[in-house]
Amino acid sequence: MTSNKKNTTLRAQDPFLAREQEKYDAPLPSREWIVAVLEQDGVPLSVSALEKKLSVKKSESEAFGYRLSAMVRDGQIYINRRGAVCVADKIELVKCRVEGHKDGYGFAVPLIADGGSDFALNEKQMRTLMHGDIISIRPAGFDRRGRREGRVLEVLERAASELIARAYWEHGMAIAEPEDKRITQTILLPETARDAFENGQVVTVHIETYPVGTRPAVGRIVEVLGNYADAGMEIEIALRKHHLPHQFSSGCLNAAKKIPDTVKPNEHKGREDLRTLPLVTIDGETARDFDDAVYAEKQGNGWRLVVAIADVSHYVKPQDGIDTDARERGTSVYFPRRVIPMLPESLSNGICSLNPNVERLVMACDMQINARGDIGDYRFYPAVMKSHARLTYTEVWENLQSDGHYPLKKELTALYSLFKVLFKKREERGAMDFDSQETQMIFDDNGKIERIIPVIRNDAHRLIEECMLAANVCAADFLEKNQHPALYRAHGSPNLDKLNMLREQLALLGLSLGGGDKPTPRDYAAVFSAIAERPDRHMIQIMLLRSMQQAVYQTANEGHFGLAYDAYTHFTSPIRRYPDLTVHRAIKAVLQGKKYQEKSWDELGVHCSFTERRADDASRDVERWLKTYYMRDKIGEVFTGVVSGMANFGLFVTLDDVYIEGMIHISDLGQDYFHYRPEILAIEGERTRKRFSIGDAITVRVAQADLDTCRVDLTLLESQIPSSAKKSKPSTKGKPSTGTDKKRSAKKAPK
Repeated sequence: MTSNKKNTTLRAQDPFLAREQEKYDAPLPSREWIVAVLEQDGVPLSVSALEKKLSVKKSESEAFGYRLSAMVRDGQIYINRRGAVCVADKIELVKCRVEGHKDGYGFAVPLIADGGSDFALNEKQMRTLMHGDIISIRPAGFDRRGRREGRVLEVLERAASELIARAYWEHGMAIAEPEDKRITQTILLPETARDAFENGQVVTVHIETYPVGTRPAVGRIVEVLGNYADAGMEIEIALRKHHLPHQFSSGCLNAAKKIPDTVKPNEHKGREDLRTLPLVTIDGETARDFDDAVYAEKQGNGWRLVVAIADVSHYVKPQDGIDTDARERGTSVYFPRRVIPMLPESLSNGICSLNPNVERLVMACDMQINARGDIGDYRFYPAVMKSHARLTYTEVWENLQSDGHYPLKKELTALYSLFKVLFKKREERGAMDFDSQETQMIFDDNGKIERIIPVIRNDAHRLIEECMLAANVCAADFLEKNQHPALYRAHGSPNLDKLNMLREQLALLGLSLGGGDKPTPRDYAAVFSAIAERPDRHMIQIMLLRSMQQAVYQTANEGHFGLAYDAYTHFTSPIRRYPDLTVHRAIKAVLQGKKYQEKSWDELGVHCSFTERRADDASRDVERWLKTYYMRDKIGEVFTGVVSGMANFGLFVTLDDVYIEGMIHISDLGQDYFHYRPEILAIEGERTRKRFSIGDAITVRVAQADLDTCRVDLTLLESQIPSSAKKSKPSTKGKPSTGTDKKRSAKKAPK
């Protein structure tokens, strides 16, 4: 026995040999066995030595090389400059995505969270990298600011072979400047491009060679999209700039065609019948995909709440054509007047949408809630339902305020009474209630903004939110109790550095945050309550939000700080969010006594967090461009506004009535030299001590609206001292500090 084993080659001992034989006519050593052999040997091996050890024939050498390349790409091994094959884990290799910055530096974000911060990349390292590239990093200590640094070992995968850019002729050379300012490299174009474009047009460039050392990137024009101000161009740019998948693959479309547009009788099997239960959808006026329906009834001192969610997982199977595209997109992307859906329209607006008076398959969360708002028993089950009405927030709120009779009054009244109890429970829990100012753009027939109006939130909006929160909490609890892996929606507590900065800012505004080094959501909620009537409350909310971490998808349940939940996940929107779809699959697996497997839950969490940020960035880009275009017709007009931010280069002012932010350069603030003083949250004049602070009301004139930078420049209408900013006493500590500050974009409320 020992003798036979001794004579058996290492290749023949591969424990995954049978699997490789099933998959390939000429099976190679498996990836797992290659790594195991390298680990067993204990030192890096040359490719030829590894081939000899694993009995790889000369005729197999090319295919073996492809396998090693794929393993390098997936971060399993690393081939150093001497050609030696190393086990990635042995050299602490970390696979990362590059996040570029318009100022030239960047960060390497680990694809699988390792508990540490991102790796800082300096400008020299970024010269050969582009935003979105996948690279391998070897940790290399910390910089002077305490940030992790890394040595870039290899570019594993380029983010895109095509970029959206503006094409120019400069000094006899054709060049393309990427629209994504996080890509700072200029791309050279061939001389043959001379007749392909007009100066400044928007083009799609295919990159022929990427930047290496001091050599720039070289590309060719594959498509001229048109002029920058053409109708709809802002969305076309955003789609390509952020590499948003916006065309479904043939495999996805073919799979969608096979799905029937009605529920078949045989699909009722194994499902509870909710068709007679008066479930209703409540959404905005422009909504087209309805993935949730609700019903409540009074039961004794408590309520029964049913939240029915479209059963997308019944139609979209793991790794099929639709699933592959949905996974890549990660989320639907919402632009003004256009949506890039996660699922084909035949599903998102058809068979998966809970349209009124038609049968639909759903996953139901059926809850018992007591008089205090505590969720007692709950259960999940597949069901078939028929929506009894498609209602809007506006009509529901109007009905709830009415004393008269209206359809489904009993059900809506029960929902509203339950909402009041749930909302009170939310306040007791200490969850934050963000009062952000949302706006809606009204467009003319040419696709340009006609006016901007505020979105008025009412209790109908909050009613649905509370119902969805309840179902999401039950989903997280269900998966945790059954020890099934899943993606939780995690929102960590603030870190100490940001807390200290926040406390300094609040102190200057006469406010304080309790809780010491570990404030609770209740401490934050107390500040929100204290600023409810202040004119600068929106600016203070931004400060509070900036102090918090960003909500992410991850396998570790760390709770949700903003919502004050110990466990939270996303279950209620599988039509437009991929994590919700995986949660449905996991819940179904538990109900069936099975387990839903992902190749890597950790990697999926990082990917879904990335696609969410990508969608938000693209939407913000389009909104900024449209608002800047809108302000081009307002040049010279006078507006009142409120100082909403500041930096060492000027003031940011949010204009009343149009809800657009512009900037006054620090040199235009009056007959004085002004300096930003972060220690007092103000910009102050050297001689006059005139001071501008956050929340000050001022009057401005629109000077410029630059579409290239999406910036609106303002000037003070007249030399004025803001009402809250009298002259300060001369400083006894020498010349005021100019300070430094980077403009940070405000995060959205935790979701």
